[in-house]
Amino acid sequence: MKREIKKRKLTHDNNREEKTGDETMICPSDTNHATVVLSALIALLAVYVTPLTAQLTLLEPHGRSVMSKMDEALLTVHNELLNENLTLSWLSDHCYQCLFQKLGAIPSGKGPGLPSSAVFFVSTQHPLTLQLNSTQDTRELCRVHFSFGEHGNYSLWIKNLSNRTQKITCPIIVDKEPINNCLPILIAFLVYAGVAILIVIGGFVMGLDPVKNIMYRMITTMETERLINSELGSSNQASESSSRDPTFPAHRVATSRLRSLDTFRGLSLVIMIFVNYGGGRYWFFRHESWNGLTVADLVFPWFVFIMGTSITLSLNSMLKRGYPRVKLFRKALWRSVQLFLIGVIIINPKYCMGPLSWDSLRIPGVLQRLAFTYFMVAVLEILFFKARPEDITMFWIPELILYWPAWIFIVALETMWLCLTFLLPVPECPLGYLGPGGIGDFGHYPNCTGGAAGYIDRWLLGEKHIHQTPTSHVLYLSTMPYDPEGILGTFNSIVMAFLGLQAGKILLYYKDLHVQIMARFLIWGFMLGGISAILTKCSRDQGFIPVNKNLWSFSYITTLSCFAFVVLLIIYYVVDVRRWWSGAPFFYPGMNSILVYIGHEVFQNYFPFKWKMLNSQSHAEHLAQNLLATSIWVFISYLLYRKKIFWKI
Repeated sequence: MKREIKKRKLTHDNNREEKTGDETMICPSDTNHATVVLSALIALLAVYVTPLTAQLTLLEPHGRSVMSKMDEALLTVHNELLNENLTLSWLSDHCYQCLFQKLGAIPSGKGPGLPSSAVFFVSTQHPLTLQLNSTQDTRELCRVHFSFGEHGNYSLWIKNLSNRTQKITCPIIVDKEPINNCLPILIAFLVYAGVAILIVIGGFVMGLDPVKNIMYRMITTMETERLINSELGSSNQASESSSRDPTFPAHRVATSRLRSLDTFRGLSLVIMIFVNYGGGRYWFFRHESWNGLTVADLVFPWFVFIMGTSITLSLNSMLKRGYPRVKLFRKALWRSVQLFLIGVIIINPKYCMGPLSWDSLRIPGVLQRLAFTYFMVAVLEILFFKARPEDITMFWIPELILYWPAWIFIVALETMWLCLTFLLPVPECPLGYLGPGGIGDFGHYPNCTGGAAGYIDRWLLGEKHIHQTPTSHVLYLSTMPYDPEGILGTFNSIVMAFLGLQAGKILLYYKDLHVQIMARFLIWGFMLGGISAILTKCSRDQGFIPVNKNLWSFSYITTLSCFAFVVLLIIYYVVDVRRWWSGAPFFYPGMNSILVYIGHEVFQNYFPFKWKMLNSQSHAEHLAQNLLATSIWVFISYLLYRKKIFWKI
């Protein structure tokens, strides 16, 4: 029996979201270096996570093998219908209001008991709806909804139960069970958790008085022998040297710097590096196709939020000391120019192969957006700065009332975004269109990707100077260029940073009043979460303004600001209030975020951050490689911290 083989190629989105943070470079002393040294062992342990591969093989009559790839399953369709050629189509549950896409054709059965067969590869990322139509008259014969598992082997049988009623059934049978592709994540989590537990136990043991005394005697003895042998120094020098030794259990030097901010920034950066390096090729560690959120969609807004918080803390101290506002304005402008230029260089992949070509130079980017956002929010802070009032309790919402001129600007900016988004006419597109184009919205608006946001970028910057393959091109098959860091989305990134600036105001106005700070963080979180619930109707696609990272929609920034306030509250309580956690290891990349971000972009394709895999279709190997690369950057940031090396723009 001759078997017809049809294969649908599955592509994955390679777009990445990169971000960096803003920080004031101060180096508080920290003797918790053992935490990072031990956590660096995670990188080595990750390599030993055994790749869980399952190569599903189907042998054809001529001996050629067919193997499913990552996030694929093998589906064999058996057609028992005589004289009835069929067309198989598919539709992902994740594709909102999409058209069915043709997967292939199945010839009619050859005779009783002799079904024809065809083999297809289907996606396992989301549940699918399969539809079978007659090739002759296109009538629908059968429809089945199923969630396939990675590397699984399935059979779909098309049977006619009764010749009189022409009742057709299409059951799916599992021929080979799929693998659990999330098992490598569980193993990696257990490894990291085990190392964290060892670190905690080690810290507890090192804090015991008997152990302290033993360590003190060992260090003193070793130092004394060294001094005697060299005939240099004195007992006082030995004592001072041992007290300076990072392994000596000295008391921490008090610092006014909030470690929670650097920890939050570092946490976002570590997640960023992980998802930029591939995130183990799991779909939930990659950017959402259009509406909705994944882990990768969280980190850029959090960076913007923390940047706004850092702006108010750094500028506040300089303005209180009488630093000229004109000089601060020039400093903010120069820093923005540097960020923009660096962003243009690293966002274009041929920056190390010769002069950049203007014909295909991508202008928008992550650092470019951060540059504009930083400049606008810094100017607002410089222009409308007010010192902390003596009696802060007389104001109900001081961060809003005392800063009302800036709030008027932010409201006007958001109003402008709403008007442009919903009232700007876009050729051949409905007014206020927020969809992905392509096959979305039943294919009515294939060239309307991003609506007004995409139109403005293509009009002002040109199609060749924006991102060519947006996340929507995979699932929605959109063909129009669209840049997620475009012009219109920058409006809302400014609003996001301004909300982060309000968090900084709270920290300044209620300094050392921990309960008031956490209460106001919680109030802001609930308020922004309520706005998001109204705008989205608590749904992914049905709301007035869906949560959309590509558009940087208003509901996207309110949702992520809500998360940011809550996460910052938790980290602030654990790190700065209760001091249960030093913030390590995330604190260290947070102190050097610009250097680590640019470094991970420039060296991402070099060893030891990337190497040739034995099986490139294994989530486990990708996960081990990406975790190792991320852990290396964490360790590098720790070494830079110990050497007091901080790159400040």
